Amino acid sequence: MREPDEGRFALTGRVEVAAVVVTYGSAAHLGPLIQGLRAEARDVSLRVIIADNSPDDATLRVARAHPDVIAVPTHGNLGYAGGINVGLQYVGDAESVLILNPDLRVHAGVLRTLLERLRADPGRGAVVPRIVDETGATSFSLFREPAVLRALGDAVLGPLWPGRPAALSECVRDPRAYGREQDVDWATGAAVLFSERAAAAVGEWDERFFLYSEETDVLRRVREAGLTVRYVPDAVVAHSQGGSGSSPALEALLEVNRVRYVRKHAPRRAASYRAAVTVGAAIRAPRSARHRRLLGVLRDERGWHDLPAATWRGPGSPQAAIVIPAFDEAAVIERTLSRLAEPAAAGSLEVVVVCNGCTDDTAARASTFPGVRVVELAEGSKPNAINAGIARTTARPVLVLDADIELSSAAIPGLVRALRAPGAVGGRPPFEYDLARTDPWVRSYYRARSRMPAMSTALWGAGVYALTREGAARVTPIPPVTADDVYVDRRVRPVEKRIPPLAPVRVRVPLTAPALLDTLVRVRRGPAQQGVDTGDSTARELLRTATSASHAWDAAVYAAFALLARRRATSARVRWERDGSTRVATA
Repeated sequence: MREPDEGRFALTGRVEVAAVVVTYGSAAHLGPLIQGLRAEARDVSLRVIIADNSPDDATLRVARAHPDVIAVPTHGNLGYAGGINVGLQYVGDAESVLILNPDLRVHAGVLRTLLERLRADPGRGAVVPRIVDETGATSFSLFREPAVLRALGDAVLGPLWPGRPAALSECVRDPRAYGREQDVDWATGAAVLFSERAAAAVGEWDERFFLYSEETDVLRRVREAGLTVRYVPDAVVAHSQGGSGSSPALEALLEVNRVRYVRKHAPRRAASYRAAVTVGAAIRAPRSARHRRLLGVLRDERGWHDLPAATWRGPGSPQAAIVIPAFDEAAVIERTLSRLAEPAAAGSLEVVVVCNGCTDDTAARASTFPGVRVVELAEGSKPNAINAGIARTTARPVLVLDADIELSSAAIPGLVRALRAPGAVGGRPPFEYDLARTDPWVRSYYRARSRMPAMSTALWGAGVYALTREGAARVTPIPPVTADDVYVDRRVRPVEKRIPPLAPVRVRVPLTAPALLDTLVRVRRGPAQQGVDTGDSTARELLRTATSASHAWDAAVYAAFALLARRRATSARVRWERDGSTRVATA
């Protein structure tokens, strides 16, 4: 490896450290950080990448004043994880990857110290420094894996007993612990150095965490890869917190993302964990308006969709195409298009709404959105609408989106990246069921369904799928089938599918048991029409989910609905069927 240049950053070649800094309105903080990194570059070969989420170009101007800094706009506010993922594309050949907040100040020798500790043990996946505040006091930056008892201990005891046992606190609060080098579960993501092996093992950061808990998730994945996370107190950075503002909405997002994290990694404990977090807000609510607001958010999940989330407007040139087949969708088409409005108007997306057999004003409503093209077909046929829409687009990948599915524009750049990877043919974002207003039978059914592994690997079920140029050529023209997503899924091999960790689409499910049964009859008819019968494999998966009494109940409810739908799906009718209970113009 070449010797580092005197205070200069490397744009090409192999380096010891590639630093990724995600910025948002960080013009005042970025200059001092870069100057501190220049001092480190005298001893460590270093590449610096700035991924900027800012709504203006002030931060980029600061970064671009340094010709040896790689400055990249994300074309939106993709959040911390999303910004890191953009920056990771520019890392190049590097022994390690350093993630830094822009409002840090690096003490002399910190990168060399971290790098030496990383090299000291081949089983070490990440190292983290000691973080001090502006007065030089050590900040509590080390944490234990989230657990119900720990969350309850923090909720009830808070700062009253800072020296309590590890089983009763997620945060490491003993000052003596910060004076010794040790392995930890996870640490604040303001400064983390990953080995090349660890960075490859974890891949992209999970963009479902717009802000907060993303570092908990990625460092857990480091440990799951069989590597350790090491705290190094001799390496010191100062964190001013000046670029890390907060608000009631962000405070609520922090607590909600703690729950989302547990749902992802320990779903059986998620309800208990949420209850423990809610207890903490309830205890403090009588004395604090902020905690009263937080308590309301934790109790009512319908408000989670209104918390801060990623946005993307795109670079102004088409990055992807979206085809929306629509049959009398006046009640929901504006809700769907509003999520795509900014990049469509900017020219970053080709959006085509294909109204087929419509008797309402779907076309007129869709036409009010700048950048959206409307095609009208006389016949009501979803396959024909998809074929017509794909034929009228040129950008690839092309996404086929159901008219009632809410796709965040922020998921598009990550999906585009995933589908540009070698071997990719089809993909989709993750999805989540909106169960807020559903009856108990419907909630049981979808809880069981979400636990089945097939739901995380198939292209069907999300109301959206994406195809590369090769994929679109392979599956079109789509024949007159009821379940186009099943048809497409069968023509894309498992190794060709990509489902990256992105902002999930919001799938509104039937609200009542009768509406669910009607939908399942149609869902069953589609695969049956194509000679697909997954009954045996579904039964086996369902049995494996029955790991507790509540899970067994959900599985039984799922099985009952599935059997009823199978018995009723005997009609030979082939027409556009859909659930009407979700076709209401609500937010």
